[in-house]
Amino acid sequence: MSLPLGAHMSIAGGLDQAFQRGEKAGCSVMQIFTANASRWQGKQVTAEAAARFRARWQESSIGPVYSHDSYLINLASPDLKLREKSKRAFRQELQRCRLLNLDGVVMHPGAHRGSGEQAGLQQVRAALEELLPDCPADFMVLVENTAAQGSCLGGPFKHLAALLEGLPADRFGICFDTCHACAAGYPLATPEGYAATMAEFDSLVGLNRIQLIHVNDSKQTCGSQVDRHAHIGAGSIGLEGFRCLMQDQRLAGVPKILETPKGADEAMDMMNLAILRQLAKETL
Repeated sequence: MSLPLGAHMSIAGGLDQAFQRGEKAGCSVMQIFTANASRWQGKQVTAEAAARFRARWQESSIGPVYSHDSYLINLASPDLKLREKSKRAFRQELQRCRLLNLDGVVMHPGAHRGSGEQAGLQQVRAALEELLPDCPADFMVLVENTAAQGSCLGGPFKHLAALLEGLPADRFGICFDTCHACAAGYPLATPEGYAATMAEFDSLVGLNRIQLIHVNDSKQTCGSQVDRHAHIGAGSIGLEGFRCLMQDQRLAGVPKILETPKGADEAMDMMNLAILRQLAKETL
């Protein structure tokens, strides 16, 4: 059985075009944007486009497909108008995911913008509870850890624990981003640092809540709070850190998706996926 590895793929030319790109790169799992991630108003997915997407998916060798929501959404905002606008945008994202039969959506917790961590976490938690009825059946909302930049929530693992506490584990989970964890100060570059990081995460949140992993090296140093992705082995985490991840049997079945820099075609994704597959086979 092939490892559940893939990358974020472009939907340029139509949602269904992502499968051709994913297959060329050698993906067995995939992540997409269902709409422009830098705009509030996402393009509506027509029934015809959704049918083409589902048909192409069925023909392909790719398994689970996830969405990443808009970067503009901020469920932690102290501004009521912006928070309501964010909830509307997230509901629209959920509707697109339902039409496409996606497996889940990755979301950033948001930024408290000066209202304080606790107030921000409470706003996000309330929004997640409110949005639960809008989530499709057999679908996961995956809260992503962040680089802890500025007033962004989700850098410390305790934030993730607070957001998920009491929410159903079959509907809400974590997307663990390696670059973000490193930037937030969690040492992943050595076996000892990796073990300590995962032990802390397991204690506070639970490794069983990790349902997706973004495999990205960090261009900046550990603890920089700067979110800059690098190719696998070319950043602060390095090959040793990703070797630890790829050989961690507790996470072996968790889909792992690249968000590393792209080239003119799928060559860079092919390179990074090959490195990850090799690391999975090597001896620590």
